[in-house]
Amino acid sequence: MTKRDAMTDKQSNPNKAVQIWLLLGALAYLALPWYAIQDANGLLSIGQVFSNDQAGNGLVQALRYGRGWLWVGVAALLLAGVGARMQPARAQGTVLLVGGFLGSLGLLLSGFLIGAKGWSFDFLNQTLGELGGHQFGMGWGGFLALCALVVLAAFGLARRGYFKGDLFISAAVIGCAALLALFIVFPVFKALVGAFAFEEGGWSPLALWQRVASARNFSLSCVIGGLRCGVAWNTLFLGLMTATSTVLLGTLMALLAERTGKRLSKSLNALAMLPIITPPFVVGLGLILLFGRAGFVNQLLEYAFGVTPSRWFYGWFGVWVAQTFAFAPIAFMIMRGVVQGIAPSLEEAAQTLRATPEQTFMSITLPLLKPGLANAFLVGFIESMADFGNPIVVGGQFSVLSTEIFFAIVGAQYDQGRAASLAWILSFFALSVFAIQRRLLGRQNYTTVSGKGDGGIAMTLPPSVKRVIYATALPWMAFTVLVYAFAFAGGFVKTWGRDYTLTLAHFQSAFALEWSQFGVVWAGSAWNSLFTTLKLAALSAPLTAGLGLLIAYLLARTAFKGQSLFEFAALLAFAIPGTVLGVSYILAFNVPPFELTGTALIIVLCFVFRNLPVGVRAGTAAFRQLDKSLDEASIMLRASSVQTLRHVVLPLLKPALVAALVYSFVRAITTVSAVIFLVTAENELATTYIIGRVGNGDYGVALAYCTVLMLLMSLSIALIQLLVGERRLGRRKGAKP
Repeated sequence: MTKRDAMTDKQSNPNKAVQIWLLLGALAYLALPWYAIQDANGLLSIGQVFSNDQAGNGLVQALRYGRGWLWVGVAALLLAGVGARMQPARAQGTVLLVGGFLGSLGLLLSGFLIGAKGWSFDFLNQTLGELGGHQFGMGWGGFLALCALVVLAAFGLARRGYFKGDLFISAAVIGCAALLALFIVFPVFKALVGAFAFEEGGWSPLALWQRVASARNFSLSCVIGGLRCGVAWNTLFLGLMTATSTVLLGTLMALLAERTGKRLSKSLNALAMLPIITPPFVVGLGLILLFGRAGFVNQLLEYAFGVTPSRWFYGWFGVWVAQTFAFAPIAFMIMRGVVQGIAPSLEEAAQTLRATPEQTFMSITLPLLKPGLANAFLVGFIESMADFGNPIVVGGQFSVLSTEIFFAIVGAQYDQGRAASLAWILSFFALSVFAIQRRLLGRQNYTTVSGKGDGGIAMTLPPSVKRVIYATALPWMAFTVLVYAFAFAGGFVKTWGRDYTLTLAHFQSAFALEWSQFGVVWAGSAWNSLFTTLKLAALSAPLTAGLGLLIAYLLARTAFKGQSLFEFAALLAFAIPGTVLGVSYILAFNVPPFELTGTALIIVLCFVFRNLPVGVRAGTAAFRQLDKSLDEASIMLRASSVQTLRHVVLPLLKPALVAALVYSFVRAITTVSAVIFLVTAENELATTYIIGRVGNGDYGVALAYCTVLMLLMSLSIALIQLLVGERRLGRRKGAKP
């Protein structure tokens, strides 16, 4: 071997990734506090890791404070260190897999079995006797060590031939699966298991059956003349209605933006984004001001035709209209990226064969939209089922599963078993729609973006399709402006319905600024919640988008056992109402090994995994349009999976990335039900502040705050689109006449 060959071999160290993660595991035991520090950020206590049991690192905890169970992680890292010195082969994979798996399993078991008072379960006290030691929730040191051991185990699988020997793919699949299991499956399981418990004690599947099969859930009395149907049928009916209307409107708006000229594109973007950048109850309030008993429409009908005002708007119709307002923009963002990705050459080929514009649209354009249509329908359906804000505001006597769960948990009845059984029904509905979607799409190919150049010009829409779009999408946009005009005006009048004197007093109360000898004083009552909300949303949005697109990449570009279960776990957060997810987080993360309740971190995690499915679905729809030959060409040129993902795939996923970033950031700011149980006085959010004001009857301040949020989110969305940019596909500008 020449000197040059030796240098090349040294630079391309095949065990470099293994050594890096081994070093991170060692640093976790030496440089970081092992346990979570109450009322403090553990990273600020790095200088005290050798001082006391509260801030001590893993080695100090094991040596000085009698927590000997932590040695299992040290032993596992030493075993992995032996493997890191071996040549890449199956033997090395076995050593890494054994070390990483046994180490992570040992730390998790000790964390769940040993709590703040010793053994966490009575049967262990009875069997093994009282335990002298105890431990708190896992801190940064424990979490980093656990991550390092999981990644080393994944590297072991790759070395043994799984995932085609690709270390990155193996670590990504195992790491994402671990995160989904920990922050979605585990808390949801904690919540759902309560459905099997009888009120008088004991566990049985019969308890679940009795709760699920009750007439309150599946009664059809409304069909035969009764007052109302079961809450499950109400939810299913509303979900199908909302999914259909949101997909229809989202597709029409996407075609309007991309295929009718760029004149309306910017204004359409602004109008279509309005419903998604506001808290859900703002839409409901605006609709009530229009169609409520004392609303503008009822007052006009009474004045012009003598029609007595009524509550006709409250019920399934009002909820459906409000949900369509709220979720159509999600379908629009998904469908716009799909419409952009359709290759014009396919449409030109059809027209060359003398197909009419109508035939081309029906036989070429519309079938290529199937992945986006299916994904948008699934997202709209699950969002409708999990929605809480709109049904609680305009639902009236029309009950759905999310509101029933809320009242079962926080109402006087406090029936956690019923709440869990209703969550089972929601999960079943979501899984059924997911399975139908997969079956309808099947194994058909929808690739429209390949490695070949495409200089075609997108076909203009047929006149008949244009007429449908203009007759549907444009009135909806006008209606959107009207609803938000009413909601916007509410923050500028003294008392809506009684005194319409213009005033800025509501803004002054919430966002007052004062100057003192020490500088600016944020005197308004809303500043603290606003700063906290923006900070946590800014932290969660890139995490949500990044993780969502990574999972979409793994689902679209790799094949592994359990892939369907992996995908369902990623979508499970949408199938569970936000209220149940928030309660699940409290139950799961209130005791060791993960004590997160009361911290800002639990809110960020709830944001990330609650909004994750949109990033996954948007990424999946985009990946279906990218030819795999792009990845294969990059790999043939000796690029790694990381380089291929970064330099080839991501630039073509900008529409999906924008959709994931925008949606996750906005939903983090506007969500209510998922975090209403997680906020504290130190971590108050904008939506909980607004709900408090509404509860006190202070609608002016609430609407003024909503106006400020809408302006801030509009600026944030424009900034995200500017930073990410647009996808460039090498197509000519313009459109055929």
